[in-house]
Amino acid sequence: MSKVSTPAGIGNRERPDEPKAYAASKEEMLEFYRQMLLIRRFEEKAGQLYGLGLIGGFCHLYIGQEAVAVGLQSALTVGRDSVVTGYRDHGHMLAYGIDPNVIMAELTGRAAGISKGKGGSMHMFSVEHGFYGGHGIVGAQVSIGAGLGFKHKYAEDGGLALVYFGDGAANQGQVYESFNMAELWKLPVIFVIENNQYAMGTSVNRASAEDQLYRRGESFRIPGIQVDGMDVLAVRGAAEEAKAWVQAGKGPILLELKTYRYRGHSMSDPAKYRSREEVQSVRDKSDPIDHLAKLLEGEGVSADELKALDKDIRKIVADSAAFAEESPEPDLSELYTNVLVDTY
Repeated sequence: MSKVSTPAGIGNRERPDEPKAYAASKEEMLEFYRQMLLIRRFEEKAGQLYGLGLIGGFCHLYIGQEAVAVGLQSALTVGRDSVVTGYRDHGHMLAYGIDPNVIMAELTGRAAGISKGKGGSMHMFSVEHGFYGGHGIVGAQVSIGAGLGFKHKYAEDGGLALVYFGDGAANQGQVYESFNMAELWKLPVIFVIENNQYAMGTSVNRASAEDQLYRRGESFRIPGIQVDGMDVLAVRGAAEEAKAWVQAGKGPILLELKTYRYRGHSMSDPAKYRSREEVQSVRDKSDPIDHLAKLLEGEGVSADELKALDKDIRKIVADSAAFAEESPEPDLSELYTNVLVDTY
């Protein structure tokens, strides 16, 4: 059940409608299932490669949150609409149609990676797709996202900016500076709080005085919607409502996606702040892939068909890992490229 928040004390201010679950066809549901399964299997493989020492540095997995990126980005137009996120970015890239090979190559620091092996897990980028990172500074991408929204409005190109950040970043000051400017200038920005409930390791209820994060835009007159982020059809329905709002020139809107990550904050996080029983309970009751599988079965899709799809996805992921492992590391000369705009 979605909740809609409209700032109080503003008279008869228009408010967004309460979104309804997206009425997807069987073919659309199969595509959502395929994309979520690709993210899940890709992230599982990334975790394995990290354990083998083939991925270095930080690595933040998206397992459990697949319905958010797939539900939202399936409503966008690749190359016209902009997407920017934080460091948990592999799933968002896959949901925007970026080749798994170049993502995995980037994770393993190879020259064939989408950022030439120099960005790694947290810093990926594709101008072609309108994907502007992958950012390692908590909350910094929100200001960049407001700038992307300004670009779309200034250029009158019909695009919008989808800006992801987490429940931990929701307490950062630059987030609210960005809210203020976005509303003042009526920018076409969808601010998305992926509330996986634990930030880096502290429950949102302990870290936030206002833990109903969809209300965070109220003092800036930005309406908010709280959505079940474990249901891809509910997410897509909210995306449609948010897109209609910003494209009508009404300014930004805030979506809080209530979701859950099954792994720790990063691969180095043992996640001792929650019990295994809690994680398993969410998996059993709310897993986004299992939920959609049941809906597909109701549409006449057999378990064997879903298993065959899983087999195809596993091959794509295995091929991406093989591609990464066989690709060379960057030449040492790459240390000095893309550092300065000019020579000084």
